[in-house]
Parts: sequence; C-alpha cells; structure tokens
Amino acid sequence: MEFMSTAWWSALLAIILIDLVLAGDNAIVIALAARNLPPHLQKKAVIWGTVGAITVRAVMTVGVVWLLKIPGLMLVGGLGLVWIAYKLLADNQGGEEDHGPMATTFWGAMKTIMIADALMGVDNVLGVAGAAHGAMDLVVIGLLISVPIVVFGSTMVLKLVERFPMIIKVGAAVLAFTAAKMIVNEPVLGTTFSENPAARWGLTAAVIVGVLAAGWLKERRDVGRQQAA
Repeated sequence: MEFMSTAWWSALLAIILIDLVLAGDNAIVIALAARNLPPHLQKKAVIWGTVGAITVRAVMTVGVVWLLKIPGLMLVGGLGLVWIAYKLLADNQGGEEDHGPMATTFWGAMKTIMIADALMGVDNVLGVAGAAHGAMDLVVIGLLISVPIVVFGSTMVLKLVERFPMIIKVGAAVLAFTAAKMIVNEPVLGTTFSENPAARWGLTAAVIVGVLAAGWLKERRDVGRQQAA
C-alpha cells in the first residue's frame, strides 16, 4: 500500500475507529481492576497497565499469522474473559483476602490487567492487522494511537466509577459482550454462529445476562454473610 495514498488514509481511519472501540475494553479492565487502589497507585496502575496492553498488542501483531493458526484460540480467550468479567463484578464488595481482580495491592491489580490484556489482545490485533492489509507502518501508528486512548479512557472510567458505582456493572457487561464476540467468531466452531444470527445474539445475550446474574448472586451472598456476622 502506497504511503499517504487514498487507500493508506482510508486504512488509517479504519484503524483509528477500531482503536476507539477495542481500546475501550482495555481501559475498562484497567479502571475496574485499579479502582480500590490508593489514588497514587491508581495512576501508576493506569500507566503500567497501558504499557502492558500495548506491549501485548505489539508482540501479538508480530506473530499474528502464527496466532491465526492456533485452533480454539478465540474460544479459550473468550471463556477466559467471561471469568474476568464475572470476577471484576463479583468482587465489587471487596474483602479481607488479597487475591483476585479486586486485590487492593498494585501487583494484584496488575496481574488482572495483564491477563485480561492478553485475552483481549487477540481480538484487538486481528482487527488492526486486518485493516492495515500488511502495512507495518499503519500497524505501528495504530499501536501509538491506542496509547492515549487507553490512558484517557482508564482515567475517565475511574472518575465515573467513583461517582456512579453502576458503571462497574456496565463495564462488566461490555467485557462479557467482548467475550461473547470472541467465542462466536471462533473458526473451530465452523458455521454454527456465522450462518445463524439468532444463535449469535442468543449466546451473546446469555453470556451478558449470565455474568451480571452470577455477579448479583455473589454480591447477595456476601451481603448475607456480612449481616449474619
């Protein structure tokens, strides 16, 4: 693709739009995982979480052709992201144990961010690589553009969560939607979903509702235990 040509600019616009959509998922994960950290550690988690997200994308972009040959990769990544979405929602009440996505330590938050980045990185990289049509300069520009999007997005979500706790449930629903999208696009599943829109949207709805319902039940159990104590 010729540099600065009409096709080049069209591809760049597509990559920017993809970054705006897909980088939002990374921003949500970073914000939700870091929301219980002290303010000074929240900023640190946002910065290093962004570095991790971009690093994961860069590594996966280099090996995107190899990644495409791994059977079941999107399915495994989607199922893993379902668990992340549930844990971010279910652990909203906090706890005494320092583990899981809601750990109140910097490294506990970073662990969750890095795992989620790795799971979502496949979806992100495939989108950008496809739009770039093999033009590595566009891929690099896409990675650079995603940095301010993730940093700004994470900071904004953190502020919104502090004022509107309901954002946590919205964030979990967005991650569940991303997970469902990865699952229904898994090549190993053949045409099960690609030729059956009802099945695609049915599974997507089931995943989102399932995550929110499971998180609500966990929250209710935690409240019950606290009241009984």
